[in-house]
Amino acid sequence: MAEQDFWLDQSNAKQILKKIKELRNIIEPLEKAENDLRDLEGFIELYSEDESLNEDLSVSLRELESTVEKLEFSRLLSLPDDSKNAIITIHSGAGGTEACDWAEMLYRMYSRWCEHKGFKIETLDFQPGDEAGIKSITLIVSGMYAYGFLKVESGVHRLVRISPFDANKRRHTSFASMDVIPEVDDDIEININPDELRIDTYRSSGAGGQHVNKTDSAVRITHIPTGIVVQCQEDRSQHKNKANAMKILKSRLYEKCLSEKEEDMARRRGEKKKIEWGSQIRSYVFHPYSLVKDHRTGVETSNTGAVMDGEIDLFIDAGLKWIVS
Repeated sequence: MAEQDFWLDQSNAKQILKKIKELRNIIEPLEKAENDLRDLEGFIELYSEDESLNEDLSVSLRELESTVEKLEFSRLLSLPDDSKNAIITIHSGAGGTEACDWAEMLYRMYSRWCEHKGFKIETLDFQPGDEAGIKSITLIVSGMYAYGFLKVESGVHRLVRISPFDANKRRHTSFASMDVIPEVDDDIEININPDELRIDTYRSSGAGGQHVNKTDSAVRITHIPTGIVVQCQEDRSQHKNKANAMKILKSRLYEKCLSEKEEDMARRRGEKKKIEWGSQIRSYVFHPYSLVKDHRTGVETSNTGAVMDGEIDLFIDAGLKWIVS
């Protein structure tokens, strides 16, 4: 960074700054842990002579524990893609309006969690439900370790409640899926043959005033060899929608390549994966009792209101530890 021409290449400079930040997140807590340990050892020595230092000893111990927890978290988020932004897609499952409403509730839950974390959210595609809620929504979540945190949320989420759309007040079970992939950096090469793409344009179905009814600004791209379909309709510009759709396609192809490598390694080792993407991971029960339970880790809470307001760190933390266990 001290070089005179450091800022001449903006793209390279940003990559270096990002790498520095990642390394500082490891080095600084490690140095603090070493200092806290020395302080604690000093307090233990003094405590043998003066028991009035008990409170200072307790404070020093708590600080060391907190620092070690941060180091442990760095270990949990140490994979190459963990520091990247995340592209998330929420799909409503079978169940019509009830499922669409559940998908919107999940969208609100993750939006609030992102606010708590200071992450930025950008909507790329939005398909509203026929009567209420969301059929599907695709977002980019930008922030340090966004993908690392959210990757454990990928799967099917199940809701049990008294449906507000049922005049007879019967209990309903709804499903929605959460798909999470890392946003691919520009420095990662994913070769896409333009001849293998089918690009369709259509009129946006989302919000946007009269403009959406007059121009074919929405873009749908189909990657013919893999059958992967991506779409984007949130911007007024067809050009920008196409660029964002290509970004999603590139990320999905990258994720597919990684998944195939992992499956091949698992076959060679004769192992079974702990979880398949798309399997049910968590249940949210609002009736006849209140409980949110993660089926992988066993972590649960009866405070459903807090969970739906974005307080899901207990599930994410446990999920990250479950992955590396």
